[in-house]
Amino acid sequence: MKQLDQKTAIVTGAGLGLGRSIALMFAREGARVLATDFREDVLDALRKDAAEQGLKVETMLADMRKPAEIAAMINKPVDMWGRLDILVNNAGIMDHFEPVADVSEALWEMVIEVNLNGPFRAMKYALGYMLPRKSGNIINIASIGGLQGARAGAAYTSSKHALIGLTKNTGFMYATSGIRCNAIAPGAMATHITDAIDMQHLHPLAAERIFPGTSTNPRTSNPDEVAAVALFLASDASSFVNGSVLTADGGWIAY
Repeated sequence: MKQLDQKTAIVTGAGLGLGRSIALMFAREGARVLATDFREDVLDALRKDAAEQGLKVETMLADMRKPAEIAAMINKPVDMWGRLDILVNNAGIMDHFEPVADVSEALWEMVIEVNLNGPFRAMKYALGYMLPRKSGNIINIASIGGLQGARAGAAYTSSKHALIGLTKNTGFMYATSGIRCNAIAPGAMATHITDAIDMQHLHPLAAERIFPGTSTNPRTSNPDEVAAVALFLASDASSFVNGSVLTADGGWIAY
């Protein structure tokens, strides 16, 4: 029997990187998967790849900055399959490593909107379905940047610290209501999240204060390695894991 047979799951930011790995891995393990992203081209490629592997993955455009699109995303699996079992909040964006004195209002608001407000709304809407059934599983993709202060700029670091706090509060508050909520804190990973960063014009403090710590990183992970952690949290094997943060960084944070 597959680990996620008869389960339905939403995976956000699923067009590339970790989200893509999670969507395909969940589908291989028997889940009915709705994969969302704000780019149609990457969803088309995901759907094609899934079909070539003999997997069925539904896709949908959804911008995590737009509450109406998030609400429609949460409604879709309920409309298609009659239930929603698992929500994976993976969509996220980086900042440009700016310390707080130099963060623009626009960048701060965008990072918080995508990395924190989007997951908050998705969780809130999903719980509207999960609580009456007394069953649901929420997995938030945080970062070791949410556990330490020296892995990104002020905006990204704040958004991931807040997401971890939201995860812990949700897991605790609904522990007797059949809901589990956990987070994964990956380290460096081979994804596209840093593509938008202008590496030629980084803040001087990034090179001075943040980048020296990268020398202690044992290696960069493959997204499938972290997706396997998400599979564990989504499965019944983790039935007593709740309100927790599982670090998947090869030991980087231990330095």
